[in-house]
Amino acid sequence: MEKDLQPRFIPFRPTAYPPGEMLERSHSFYELMNRRRTVRDFSDKPVPAELIEQIILTASTAPSGANKQPWTFCLVSDPAIKKAIREAAEKEEYTNYHGRMSDEWLDDLKTLGTNWEKPFLETAPYLIVVFKKSWEQAGAEKLKNYYVMESVGLATGFLLAAIHYAGLVALTHTPSPMNFLQEILKRPENEKPFLLIPVGYPAENAEVPDISRKSLEEVLVRYP
Repeated sequence: MEKDLQPRFIPFRPTAYPPGEMLERSHSFYELMNRRRTVRDFSDKPVPAELIEQIILTASTAPSGANKQPWTFCLVSDPAIKKAIREAAEKEEYTNYHGRMSDEWLDDLKTLGTNWEKPFLETAPYLIVVFKKSWEQAGAEKLKNYYVMESVGLATGFLLAAIHYAGLVALTHTPSPMNFLQEILKRPENEKPFLLIPVGYPAENAEVPDISRKSLEEVLVRYP
């Protein structure tokens, strides 16, 4: 039976705001997002599963190549699995900090105060592991996905914004290589790890590096 490939459309009804309110909303959203920080000191305070699920649902509204939505979000709260992930991540990170990373890279990390130890992988109540899917399995057939890296990157951006908007904190952790995540979580061949994101409340004594973000003039080029 052949697929019906004819495009189907429905009316688009955007939310409309007066120009002044649009500008005000853009300012307030910037102020909100500019307070977002990467946090490494997590509280073990429980977070409702429904909250995290709603955040992931928001992430899944991101645009994707040919609407393939080539992502899987694995939500980990099991202490044994979190422990296994921490042990595997620290093994890779120890190697990174003791020979795999260049001196320049290590110097850049010194201002952030990071090291190979990753206790937050067990302390945070949830780990969200984002997987990218290069293709879909449909019976014996492999169906290609398009712009996978770009699509999953967009979904991750939505995810981080939703986490911050909900009042939680997160860390984008990228132990390299990350193949151990596919093994521990028993993901299929077509899924590869993209990001490991601890999520929860900040610890009461949480601190973050004293850094600044680039100004508008440093990131914007106008024509004309």
